[in-house]
Amino acid sequence: MVVAVFCLEPIRMRVRQIITRQSQISQICGQELADNQIISRRRLLVVMLCLWLGSMPAVPQAETPEDKGLRIAREASLLDDGFGDFSASMRMVLRDRKGKETVRQMRFKVLEVQGDGDKSLFVFDQPKDVKGTALLTHVHSNSPDDQWLYLPALKRVKRINSAKRSGSFMGSEFTYEDMSASQLEDYSYKFLRDESCAEMTCTVIEQIPLDNKSGYSRKIVWQDTAELRTWKVELYDRKGSHLKTLNLKDYQQYLDRYWRAGEQTMMNHLTGASTVLEWRDFKFGTNPDEREFTQTGLKRVR
Repeated sequence: MVVAVFCLEPIRMRVRQIITRQSQISQICGQELADNQIISRRRLLVVMLCLWLGSMPAVPQAETPEDKGLRIAREASLLDDGFGDFSASMRMVLRDRKGKETVRQMRFKVLEVQGDGDKSLFVFDQPKDVKGTALLTHVHSNSPDDQWLYLPALKRVKRINSAKRSGSFMGSEFTYEDMSASQLEDYSYKFLRDESCAEMTCTVIEQIPLDNKSGYSRKIVWQDTAELRTWKVELYDRKGSHLKTLNLKDYQQYLDRYWRAGEQTMMNHLTGASTVLEWRDFKFGTNPDEREFTQTGLKRVR
C-alpha cells in the first residue's frame, strides 16, 4: 500500500502541473480575448468616427486674394460672352495740357470669335487728313494679339509690332495696347479690397500683365460688385510709376445683359494731356461681313 501511494504521487504531481498550466493558459487566453475585444471596440470607434466625419459637409478652405481676384475676373468675362457682334460710333477728343482740343470721328465694329479673342475694326471718318485710316485688331487668348494699321495716303497696310504696342494710337493718350480687348488669360489677378465708389460698392483688383512686352507693370481696376462694370483703371508704367488713369461713366445696358460705357476718359499724369472717347449708336446683331476683318478688307474700307 505504501508502495502504491508512493507510486501514485508522481502522477498526482503531474496532474497538478497540467491543471496549473491549463489555468495559466486560460488566464492568458482570457486576457488576449479581452485585449482583442478592446482592440475591436477601438477599431469600431475609429470606423464610426471616420464615417461620421465623412458625412459632415466639407469645410471650405479660405479663398486667397489671388483666387478671389481670378474668380471675379472670370465672372466679369462670362457676363460679356455671347454678344455675337456690335457696332458703334465714336467721337475722340484730344486735349493737351493747355486745354487745346482736336476732334476726330470714327466707326467701330466688333466680331466675337468663339474659342479665341474678338476681332475689332476702327475706321476714321473725320477730319479729312485721317479719313480712311483704319485699325484692325485680332485678339488672341493664348498668344500675342495681331494688329494692322491701314494708311490711305500710302495705300498700304502696316503691321503693328508687338514691341511697339505701347505707342500712342493716332496721337491720343490711348495706346495700341489699350485699343485691344483684354482677355482673361492676359493677366494674373489679386483681390485688394472692397470700397465705396459713388453710391456703389466696388471691388478693387490688381492685374499684372503676363506679356513682358506690355507697356504696363500693373493695373488697378475698380468694378462695382452688382454688375461688375469697370469704373476706373489706374495704369502703371514699367518702372512702377502711376502713368495714367482711365475713368468710365454713362453706362447703358443692351439686350438686357450687355453693359457699355458711354464715355471713357484717359488722363496722362505725366504730360497733363487727356483723351475722351464718346460712344453712341450701339447696335447689336448687325451680322457684319467677316471679310471686313481681314488685311485685304482693310484696303477696301470706305
